[in-house]
Amino acid sequence: MAKNRKNQAAAIRFGPVLKVVLLCSLIGGSAVGYVWQKNEIYRLGQQIRQRETKLAQLQSDNKIFSDQISVLHSPVKLDQRAKELNLGLAPATPMQVVRLTEMPVAPDKNSSRQFAQRPVTELTP
Repeated sequence: MAKNRKNQAAAIRFGPVLKVVLLCSLIGGSAVGYVWQKNEIYRLGQQIRQRETKLAQLQSDNKIFSDQISVLHSPVKLDQRAKELNLGLAPATPMQVVRLTEMPVAPDKNSSRQFAQRPVTELTP
């Protein structure tokens, strides 16, 4: 004879409901995780784009500044700037120039050609 549902324990009727709740929470948690990952990917993509544009801007600024430095280092520009500021700078006269001559060092006749000199040690028998 078939058993009546009224006589079944509450735990037996609660089992399928618990399975459905766990399955729904698993699917819902997976969906929330998927959306969170997509949001993180989008946010990181935005950061990469911002940093790439900043890098391009800094590289162009660096190029402009290096061009300015090369122009400011030119002798013509330096002379012009010295005249503008009335610094009284002029090329040195031949009497103001001191020339030093350096005597070449004569190689030692007993030693072979060496690039680095080693200290001489006497061999004791």
